Amino acid sequence: MEHIAEELMEQLETADAFSFTVSGYTINIAESVVVSWIVIGIVLVLCLILTTGLKVDHISRRQALAEWLVEKGEGLIESMVGEEGKEYIPYLLTVLIFIGLSNTIGLIGMKPPTKDLNVTAALAIMSIVIVQVAAIRKKRIGGWLKGFTHPVAIVTPINILELGIKPLSLCMRLFGNVVGAFVIMELLKTVVPILVPAVFSLYFDIFDGLLQAYVFVFLTSMYIKEALE
Repeated sequence: MEHIAEELMEQLETADAFSFTVSGYTINIAESVVVSWIVIGIVLVLCLILTTGLKVDHISRRQALAEWLVEKGEGLIESMVGEEGKEYIPYLLTVLIFIGLSNTIGLIGMKPPTKDLNVTAALAIMSIVIVQVAAIRKKRIGGWLKGFTHPVAIVTPINILELGIKPLSLCMRLFGNVVGAFVIMELLKTVVPILVPAVFSLYFDIFDGLLQAYVFVFLTSMYIKEALE
């Protein structure tokens, strides 16, 4: 059991991929950052492949696939964020793709970057900043500040606390689910190394990973929709 615990802790540890020195300061680059770069590179390559040589008439199957994916993705996000939030669809769709690929990259032997609390915290902070920007653009500064007194002034402290509670909720929900799935899969690989992990991988590495990406974007969409009301 001690051996399993040590191996599990080693897998959960966020190690540094490399480091370099600038003006006497050592900068460490975490493994999760490098894997995030790889995910971004994969997305970039796919975008270049799917969007090269676009035409208006007599489109190729590749272009048809690209248009179908964009149409379905935009339709999914619009159903969550509403008509007024359509301008935020590109951001939400990008986050959905990034988290989805990050959560499932374990299938090729890499540690999901969303297993690092710093990564999920950064994603949550970005999303909440977008929410507040949407509210300010819609209601202006005065209306945004007045919103903290809704529905009555006595709840103002609670509404202010939500500025921290919402990103914390997004961050910990994504982080907790990814780490939980990772721990279960590592235990299965250690205890029952043959056949069983492959079956459970269909759920934890694929279905649950994509589900958590959807939940993150769904909640962010709901926050944006609420901010625009």
